Amino acid sequence: MKNKLFNIMRGSFLVDEKSTSNWIYIFLFLILSLVMISSSHSVDQKVYKIASLNEEIKSLRSEFVDTRTRLMIYKMESSVKNRLSQQGIKSSKTPPIKIVINVNN
Repeated sequence: MKNKLFNIMRGSFLVDEKSTSNWIYIFLFLILSLVMISSSHSVDQKVYKIASLNEEIKSLRSEFVDTRTRLMIYKMESSVKNRLSQQGIKSSKTPPIKIVINVNN
């Protein structure tokens, strides 16, 4: 047992006559490590992108709510009257009349 441990520490398992199978496992481990590291970096980039997109969604949503609120204020009858009165246009004192046309063929 002690001998095997010393052989591993010295690296003699890499230069023995049966070392080709060991090298295959080492290269497989190396390739799998590289794949794992690259996938980890890819996941990190996607997480950062998702976080930034969520922040952008929040800001756009608040901008939408603010714009919708201002639009509701601008559409109110009193607001329209005030803006038109500044231009010299006043509301009519008489209510509108509905015109109905009956067309008989």
